[in-house]
Amino acid sequence: MDYKVFEDGTIALRLDPGEEICESLLALAEKEKIQAATVYGLGATDDAVIGILDLNDKEYKTRPLKEPMEITTLVGNLSRKDGEAYLHAHINLGRTDGTVLGGHLNRAVISVTAEIFIRPLSGIIDRKANEAIGINQMIF
Repeated sequence: MDYKVFEDGTIALRLDPGEEICESLLALAEKEKIQAATVYGLGATDDAVIGILDLNDKEYKTRPLKEPMEITTLVGNLSRKDGEAYLHAHINLGRTDGTVLGGHLNRAVISVTAEIFIRPLSGIIDRKANEAIGINQMIF
């Protein structure tokens, strides 16, 4: 992982083969003391886990994917839950046949590179579990 913090606070992050997106973003958020930020990027992976929230069970149904894929869209945010960095991200993954799979990002190991931009917000966004809907909801 290599990154640069620009004058306006934006962070440009590069991930290399073998590095995992979620772990890297959470580590960066702790190191840079990010309380709230938007996240967007692209890259390539061959080992990912995506999920979709099952509204009836109030849990994420996950799908492991082990094949070469382009990260055509990575979008999300960083916030805090119980004082620790918290990532909520979605991802679209393009397969070699041109089809795209997408959902909640649980894990993605970089196969070639990832180019991710983090734009910190001025303020704090916390998270709290909302059992009625089954998610960790933003609290302002």
